[in-house]
Amino acid sequence: MQARIEDLLPVEYFHVVFTLPARIADIALQNKAAVYGLLFRASAETLLTIAADPKRLGARIGMTSVLHTWGSAMTHHPHVHVIVPGGGLSPDGARWVACRPGFFLPVKVLSRLFRRLFLEGLEALHRAGKLAFFGDLSKSADPDAFKAHLAPLRKADWVVYAKPPFGGPEAVLAYLSRYTHRVAISNHRLVSADAGTVAFRWKDYRIKRGDRMKVMRLPVAEFIRRFLIHVLPSRFHRIRHAGFLANGIRRDRIEKIRRLIDKAPEPDRTTEEDGRTAPDERDLCRACPRCGGAMRIIETFTRGETPKSRAPPWEDAA
Repeated sequence: MQARIEDLLPVEYFHVVFTLPARIADIALQNKAAVYGLLFRASAETLLTIAADPKRLGARIGMTSVLHTWGSAMTHHPHVHVIVPGGGLSPDGARWVACRPGFFLPVKVLSRLFRRLFLEGLEALHRAGKLAFFGDLSKSADPDAFKAHLAPLRKADWVVYAKPPFGGPEAVLAYLSRYTHRVAISNHRLVSADAGTVAFRWKDYRIKRGDRMKVMRLPVAEFIRRFLIHVLPSRFHRIRHAGFLANGIRRDRIEKIRRLIDKAPEPDRTTEEDGRTAPDERDLCRACPRCGGAMRIIETFTRGETPKSRAPPWEDAA
């Protein structure tokens, strides 16, 4: 936590979640290291690529990714939570490029690129013989059967969810402190346990309204099985950093970004007490494109606001 405090920037932070479809989750359960590693790489590359697009943000961003493999009922539900500062370095590294307030990147665009990158990576793992298949999935060892298994996923919508922005760097730290070392179930969710069953609270997300919290009772063997499927391979890192937050360059990049943010010019327009945008000196001395005379601002209003002036001043004077 101390290390993360030193990395926090005075900017808005965003929270993006990448989730694997159920057909992929089944493969991941039998190939944890390979598929979870691909999930990290594909999600990070998706964000880095879209953010670098000049039509989007046009900047080199950084991120911290945290792997979760469980749902509320301890079923297998692999997904990564990605925490991203709201901006990045310009391509030449000379300035900080901030995103729009409250908006980072379009989730539909992220979803399509994530789908393509992940499926390409999964096929590459299969060709390299790095995937194993057992039980109902054993037929997927055959290349044609594997392609047929993935075919429905090429047109399906993949879940990429952008949560509301964090309330500030302090909220990011609070999130990390709660979730980075969490296991499949915490003690406070346990209701009871005896020689035959274990009862615990879970949230039913299928219920749109009302109380989602329920109590599930499982045989001890099934409870232990569900818990153990979330044990990660030995030495597998479930927290990873990419972009300007990557290990090895993070400290230098953070110091540079702080200097750039401190030097960033103030916005061209300031906000008055009534919430309207005040004109700067360049607006006040703007010349008329027809006669060349100085133009005078009659009224300033925000986007979506109806102007109060119903007629030009020369008509009122007449």
